[in-house]
Amino acid sequence: MAEKPKKPQKLKARLPRGLEDRGPAAINATRAMVEKIRAVYELYGFEPVETPAMEYTDALGKFLPDQDRPNEGVFSFQDDDEQWISLRYDLTAPLARYVAENFDALPKPYRSYRFGYVFRNEKPGPGRFRQFMQFDADTVGSATPAADAEICMMAADTMEALGIPRGSYVVKVNNRKVLDGVLEAIGLGGDENAGRRLTVLRAIDKLDKFSADEVRKLLGPGRWDGGEEGKGDFTKGAELSPADADIVLAVTQQRDDWKDAIAAAETYLAKSEVGQAGVSELEEIAKLVAASGYGADRIRIDPTVVRGLEYYTGPVYEVELLLDTKDEKGRPVRFGSVGGGGRYDGLVSRFRGEPVPATGFSIGVSRLQAALTMLGQLDTKAEFGPVVVTVFDRDRVADYQKMVAQLRQAGLRAELYLGNPKNMGNQLKYADRRNSPCVIIQGSDEKARGEVQIKDLIEGAKAAAAIASNQEWRETRPAQFSCAEAELVAKVREVLARHDVNWG
Repeated sequence: MAEKPKKPQKLKARLPRGLEDRGPAAINATRAMVEKIRAVYELYGFEPVETPAMEYTDALGKFLPDQDRPNEGVFSFQDDDEQWISLRYDLTAPLARYVAENFDALPKPYRSYRFGYVFRNEKPGPGRFRQFMQFDADTVGSATPAADAEICMMAADTMEALGIPRGSYVVKVNNRKVLDGVLEAIGLGGDENAGRRLTVLRAIDKLDKFSADEVRKLLGPGRWDGGEEGKGDFTKGAELSPADADIVLAVTQQRDDWKDAIAAAETYLAKSEVGQAGVSELEEIAKLVAASGYGADRIRIDPTVVRGLEYYTGPVYEVELLLDTKDEKGRPVRFGSVGGGGRYDGLVSRFRGEPVPATGFSIGVSRLQAALTMLGQLDTKAEFGPVVVTVFDRDRVADYQKMVAQLRQAGLRAELYLGNPKNMGNQLKYADRRNSPCVIIQGSDEKARGEVQIKDLIEGAKAAAAIASNQEWRETRPAQFSCAEAELVAKVREVLARHDVNWG
């Protein structure tokens, strides 16, 4: 007896880890956000540019193919002529390549913005995705601190345009030259101290989370997460002397007045040329933003800001949300940084072989959208769907399609029901699932009278909630009325206006 043929195995539908599918509500919220950000950036004179999602791996700068497959942090593959190509991990490195390639044709300074998805080949976790959206603005070709001050002011304006009230965010500004001056002052120059320098910077970065005493441990012998030796995990410290740790903490201490922060940096970095240059740039930025009416409640000098990417060379900035909220399980959530950037004078220079100053800022759109949604600043309700024209008589599809065309020509979203028209109840259920504001019905009797029926689904839902019995529902037939065929567009407009339906 022949064996029964094996049933082909079904392919399992599964989303790769670290990625997400997004529905209409999330997409519409992103669109609304992006348009508000775009409006502010264009107000400042920035123009759009778009670069591809892929670049030659060596052009990205941060990750170079030093193994068979370069996969530290980026997604990479070889093309047909064995060139390594990577998905972009940010929008700045591709811009540097674009400016270098089109240098002579672009006005300098070149002011541009761009948004799109970036990709990180990292371990995914809560709130950490392998694909997420950023929105950047950059000024290339200007070395003046005024360019950095302008970016900070624009970042503040963008937060307020997105509905984040003043006092609920702050743009924090520091300078990598000040940090380099600190490292120089405690004798951590030279390649041999690269590891300890990184440990010091990581410790400074913890000042917004830990007390000065806990950070002092990270600058010295190290720190136990549990507070006592042997409790929790141990983080190895930078092994600085107490005197050197004092210098680091004195310069990076948060102060209410930017002049006090500047004075402290000048005192401890008096012998550091690079440190003094950084202090001078911070002082210039502080004066410029103050002159334009941006107080410390919006933009402030904060010596604890340490931006992670290695290509920053001067001022660095970070936008932090100060609002506390709770997640769906009632646990407290502090969103922290939702954007940042800085000066990267060496990035374009890699392609040009000459100094090309540049500064820029990036908003983490995906992260900020999650924050705004949790704070109730974004409408995440599903948008109203189209008006649905139902099919009452199968042989009159052309008549119904004509109604759809009339509505569309009037600028109203509309669709013809394209499923099995046998059951009118199923058609109305479909319209409900589409979140349609109303449906159009025309049987042979209405056609003979030159009329159509309009069923207001929004009003009907309200009435259904208030009516106690099915009999009462049948007797009232709420929110359904007749009108002449010629009045179809006008009457649909009335229904939409009654419920403030504008499709975003």
